Amino acid sequence: MVFGRKLTIYLADGSPSGIRHVEIANWSGQAIACPRSRLNELNAWEEAKRPGVYFLLEKQTGDTGNRAYIGESENIIKRISQQDKNKDFWNEVIIFTSKDENLTKGHIKYLESRLTAISILADRYVMENVNNPPESILPRSDKDAMEEFIHNLKIVMGTLGHRVLESVKVLAKEAALNDKPIISNITFQFHIKNLLATGQQTDDGFVLFAGSQAALKTSNSMPGKTFAIREKWIQEGLLIKEKDCYRLAKDSILSSSSYAAVLIAGTSRSGPQSWVDEKGRTLKAVEEQMLKEIQP
Repeated sequence: MVFGRKLTIYLADGSPSGIRHVEIANWSGQAIACPRSRLNELNAWEEAKRPGVYFLLEKQTGDTGNRAYIGESENIIKRISQQDKNKDFWNEVIIFTSKDENLTKGHIKYLESRLTAISILADRYVMENVNNPPESILPRSDKDAMEEFIHNLKIVMGTLGHRVLESVKVLAKEAALNDKPIISNITFQFHIKNLLATGQQTDDGFVLFAGSQAALKTSNSMPGKTFAIREKWIQEGLLIKEKDCYRLAKDSILSSSSYAAVLIAGTSRSGPQSWVDEKGRTLKAVEEQMLKEIQP
């Protein structure tokens, strides 16, 4: 069952870009987010001197913002001060420790291993970790406690604007809040000529699924921004050339369904009119039906 969560974010100096302390109601964990330019201020935070895990992140600016590193330490601020000298890609750190100081070395090694594996599987960021560290051996009860810790950690990371642990593709959900249907649970298809593409509308935008086919040629009606995205994907190997089409190598996200339709067709297209679910409804029709449900 899906249910709401209450987060408290304390802005240490009243600035949303400064040091932020984050808690979730009834959770023993806590997080501190800090820009690299304010790293020296963490010395005043006892919470940053405890055992825990941390994320070094490239905060998005222009074309950057897709690299991350996950580490662990029994004294996080001391460890990060060393990383500051050895790694120069990051501009924000997010620290996770425990309010009750019950995280042991075995716990944080387990967290580091699991978080690294999850982030690699999610494939949203380029991970700077050279290897995926092995999991420490924990009693079953401790493993379950750490998995709950990871669940809450994901919520905090997403709230702070970093979805490094979340897959681009939305997995099937048991139910939405109040048992209302969720549009991201619907798979849409786009048929054009001999091409077939599949995807879904998510909170982030429109996700094109791996294996989707795209036209080899483009027309003058293709918007320049989408053409630039297409060329970038070809150069990066996301779109692989085959005999009659390009094929998408992995699940990839675009800001709108229209961008996705245009990229597939190679011509100007309306996404809401192009994408169709298994019942034959267009994305536009599905969205209109959901809007009707909120009318008085």
